[in-house]
Amino acid sequence: MTPEVKRAVAAPGGGGAATAAPPVSPGAGSILEACERQRVRYLQLHFTDILGINKNVEVPRTQFRKALEGQMMFDGSSIEGFVRIEESDMLLVPDLATFRVFPGEGVGGGGGGDARVARLICDIANTDGTPFSGCPRTALKRQIARARALEYEMMAGCEAEFFLFQKNGGAASTTTHDVAGYFDVGPMDRGEEARRAIVADLEEMGFEVEAAHHEVAPGQHEVDFRYADALKTADDLTTFRLVVRGAAERYGLVATFMPKPIYGQNGSGMHTHQSLFRQGHNAFWDAKAQWELSSVALQYIAGLIAHARGFCAVTNPLVNSYKRLVPGYEAPVNVAWSMKNRSPMIRIPDRRGEGTRCELRMPDPAANPYLALAVQLAAGLDGVEKGLTPPEPVNKNIFELTYREKRHHRIDDLPRDLHEALDELEKDEVVLGALGEHIAARYTEAKREEWREYITQVSEWEVRRYLGTY
Repeated sequence: MTPEVKRAVAAPGGGGAATAAPPVSPGAGSILEACERQRVRYLQLHFTDILGINKNVEVPRTQFRKALEGQMMFDGSSIEGFVRIEESDMLLVPDLATFRVFPGEGVGGGGGGDARVARLICDIANTDGTPFSGCPRTALKRQIARARALEYEMMAGCEAEFFLFQKNGGAASTTTHDVAGYFDVGPMDRGEEARRAIVADLEEMGFEVEAAHHEVAPGQHEVDFRYADALKTADDLTTFRLVVRGAAERYGLVATFMPKPIYGQNGSGMHTHQSLFRQGHNAFWDAKAQWELSSVALQYIAGLIAHARGFCAVTNPLVNSYKRLVPGYEAPVNVAWSMKNRSPMIRIPDRRGEGTRCELRMPDPAANPYLALAVQLAAGLDGVEKGLTPPEPVNKNIFELTYREKRHHRIDDLPRDLHEALDELEKDEVVLGALGEHIAARYTEAKREEWREYITQVSEWEVRRYLGTY
C-alpha cells in the first residue's frame, strides 16, 4: 500500500486526524470500507481524451462495487479521438492505487456531510478486456515498460504554471486580479488566498506540495509538488488542474492553463524535470564525469535534442502554444542545452547526486500529461539505446548569438507554429511509435483541423493593421 493510498483510505470524512489503515492491500474491499467511513456518496471514474481534456463517469454508491471491478462501460464514440460510432462501447478499468477523496469544499466535494465525492483514474479497455490503443495513459505505460526492460525508471516533476483571472459578468476574462511579479507578496499578490486554498486541497488529497508562489506575469502562479515516477506525475497533473479550477471558482476567479493568454506578458510553461533511475539510484549522476553527468544522462539529453522538433506538437499542442515560444519572454526557441543559463531548451539544475536531472523547458500546461511524458521518455530512451552524443552545452545567452554562431553550435530552432510542428511530428518515427498508430492518426487529424480553423479567422490585429491602409 502506497503512503498516498494509506492516507486516502485512513483519513476520516471531516479531514481530522487519520485513523489506522486496514492491514490489507488497497483492493476493492478496503476502498469500499473507506467510502463508507468517509461518507462518500459519488465515485468519479476519471480519464482524458487524446487532447488531455479531463473526462469522467460518475456513479452513485449503489454502483461502487461494479465500478471497482472494471465493469463500467461508456460511449467512446463521443470522446475526442477514441472510436467511430460503430465501435462505441468501451470499458473503464480503474487503477485502485489512485483512489482519492476530494476535500469537502473542493472539486466535486459536495460541501462535506453525506455527499462526499471520490475519484479513481482509469485506463480505457475494449469490451473484451484488452487495452485500448487510443488510451493516452496506456501509451505512457508502454514507454514505462520499455524503460523497465532496460532496467530504468523515469522520475519526473512538472512545474505547471497557470493564470487566475477575474470574471466579467459571470464569464471568463483576461482581466488580472493583481499587479504582482515573481515571488511578490500581498497586497500586490491578490491571489494568495486562492493559492493557499489550492495547496490545502492538494494536501488533503495526499499530494506533497513543496512550494507555491506568484510567477512573473500579473495573475500568474505556480504550485510545485513532489518529484515522482512518470505515471504518478501524469495522474497528479490531471487532478491538479481540476483542483486549481475548483479553488479558483470558490474565490470568484477563473483559472486557465492556456499557454499565452495575454499579449506582452510571459506565458505559462510546464517545465519538466526528468531523470532515469536504475536499481534505486539516479543513473544520470556520475561523480567522476565531466559536469558530474553520466553517459546515460548525456545520451538521454541527446535523444531529447534529436526529437524535440518531432514531439513539439505533443508537448506544445495549441495554436496559442507558439505565441509563448518567441524570444523575449523567457521561453525557449532554440534546440540546445546548457549547464548555466535558462535560454536553451534544456538546462541542468545545479543540484547533483541523487537529485541530478535535466529540465526540459519547452512543454506547456495545455499538453496531455500522459502523451507529453510518453514522447519525452521515448526520445530520451532512443538516445540511450543508440548511444547518441549531444552537442556541446551552450553557456551563453542564445538570444544574443548570431546566425553563424548558432550554426557552429549546431543549434536548431523549435517549430514556429502548430502547422510546422505537425509536419515535424509526422516525420519522426520514434515519436509516432510512442503515440501508437491510433493516437498518432487521431491526434494529427484533430490538430490539423484546429490549424485550418485558425488560419481562416480574421484577427483584431489584422483589422487594425490593414483596414485603413489597403
